[in-house]
Amino acid sequence: MVETRISPRFQTTKRAVVEYGGDKYSCTVRDISATGAAIEFPDLVTVLPFEKGFNLILKDDGLKMACRIVWKRGFQIGVAFV
Repeated sequence: MVETRISPRFQTTKRAVVEYGGDKYSCTVRDISATGAAIEFPDLVTVLPFEKGFNLILKDDGLKMACRIVWKRGFQIGVAFV
């Protein structure tokens, strides 16, 4: 398989929080790059309220990034950083 991503992704298990509409949702970042990430939630993503985007907070790294949703599958969402 040929890698077509702009930036290489690195596997991780970083604890994070998604901030959307004043609410916060716990999640785990499963892989990350300079341009995006795959994020896993404890619930199916079909029951989560975010449609197009949200803020991803990596408290341990002191980062807060605006994200645009690229794909949803099962318990995971793929995002691009904006």
